[in-house]
Amino acid sequence: MYFNHNQDKQPDTLADILAKRPAGADVPAKPVDNLHARMRGAVLGRFIGCTLGVPVENNPILVMQAMAAETGTPFPPTTYWKKSRHAPDYMHYGINPITDYWEDSICCAPGDDDITYVILNLLLLEKYGKDYSVDNVGQLWLDILPRACTAEDEALRQLKSGTKAEFAANFNGYVEWIGAAIRADAFGYVEPGDPAAAAKLSYNDAYLTHRQNGIYGEMFCAAAIAAAFTAETPLDAIREGMKQIPAESELYRALEWAFSVQDQVTCYQRARLLIDEKFAGMHPVHTINNMVAITFALMLGGNDFDACVSNCIAIGLDNDCTGATLGSICGACFGIDAIPVHWYNRFNDKVCTYITGYPSLSINDVIARFEALTAI
Repeated sequence: MYFNHNQDKQPDTLADILAKRPAGADVPAKPVDNLHARMRGAVLGRFIGCTLGVPVENNPILVMQAMAAETGTPFPPTTYWKKSRHAPDYMHYGINPITDYWEDSICCAPGDDDITYVILNLLLLEKYGKDYSVDNVGQLWLDILPRACTAEDEALRQLKSGTKAEFAANFNGYVEWIGAAIRADAFGYVEPGDPAAAAKLSYNDAYLTHRQNGIYGEMFCAAAIAAAFTAETPLDAIREGMKQIPAESELYRALEWAFSVQDQVTCYQRARLLIDEKFAGMHPVHTINNMVAITFALMLGGNDFDACVSNCIAIGLDNDCTGATLGSICGACFGIDAIPVHWYNRFNDKVCTYITGYPSLSINDVIARFEALTAI
């Protein structure tokens, strides 16, 4: 595994990040056709990928295979999971019992951090606009975010102790984990066809909790999702997303490597083996290995939503997070008509969160509110 935390090559300030992007980063925004179908695909795609990944989050491939064999679930999974003895019964984030994620019990898009942060950043943009500040993010978290994990938990604790938002990540041990990347989607949704704008828009949100590759992870995901609204393929969106992060950063180099070994990515097992060998010792919730997992899943899935999301979950690592981000990219690229109805017909226009005052929302309303923000 390689790491080079040279601040000159991996800066934290937005100006320096933008200055170190590869050639071709600043391109004009592209017009989006069928915005509603693509936005609906992106939002529902995220909810689908998250819901499919929650019951097996961070599970080894062998455990997922055992669950599939026990319950008769296809693997890689092309349906939601059935209840398994391998999975404990618990209340997920204090709002949904794990039974809400099983195929026979789904009646909404059940809550998770990968869903909650999409709604939280919708509220952020509605309240403060696209020129929001790091302080605005911190204040909103203090006002309505009751709990968090890893980097987000550390930042929230700092905020509650009186630390200014711009310093909340200074002593955070999780600044390159995936937490910022899972908060990117809202910024990609509101700048469809404009990856550069989406990446810049996501920066202040990322800076509250992350540094270096953690920041780049959110900027990359926001840009890839924005690019997906006009891209011919999801992998094209990934390439566009890469243009919005420093060319000498570890994340950029890892994604370059991923494309260099594309001919070796023949199945989900091989994809995971390549990741484990390349990033030996890296935590399974790190930004870098999980962004590579998304890229490999898109290589395996092509232009087929089922194949993309099922391979993403099967590869593993932080696979509710990767499944959710991949779902956004594929949904924005393909549109809602390319997503089989069985993935979302039982959400019943309801999504759950643990945001104070927002236990549930209408999915249709969420989609309409994101569409309204694209015009601002």
